[in-house]
Amino acid sequence: MDELGHQEWMVLVTAATPVLELRGAIPLGLALGLPVPTVLLLSYIGNLIPVPFILLGIGWVMNRLRQIPAIHAWLEDKAAKGGDKLHDSMQKWGWLGLLIFVAIPLPGTGAWTGALAASVLRLPFWPSLLSIAGGVIIAGILVSGAGLGVLSLF
Repeated sequence: MDELGHQEWMVLVTAATPVLELRGAIPLGLALGLPVPTVLLLSYIGNLIPVPFILLGIGWVMNRLRQIPAIHAWLEDKAAKGGDKLHDSMQKWGWLGLLIFVAIPLPGTGAWTGALAASVLRLPFWPSLLSIAGGVIIAGILVSGAGLGVLSLF
């Protein structure tokens, strides 16, 4: 892959966006007719690009937003609700809980949410990054398998 064309950039950027992430980028790349290895690589890289920034920088952003009383209350409520599931799985399953949370290709899970939750729970950077990266690989396999029709055989 010498240089990225328009379609490749679309896949990379889609994978880096919240909500769509890799779950939207893989079907997009396959629909555009790109080779499967290219789609998987671009989707994986794109999905992981924001993760270190979220893990390292969201604390600073959250601290600034907490200075606004209405936003502080809303953030605490959201963090408590969303963090409970991940916190419970982390207590029970350890870092495997974060990996599984990210790997499940459903709305509300994924690299962005996993990184936000890990940051809110003040989990260490490297184990969080590695768990999220592993979860993204598994999600990529599941989504590409579904996109290629492999799962329809079962």
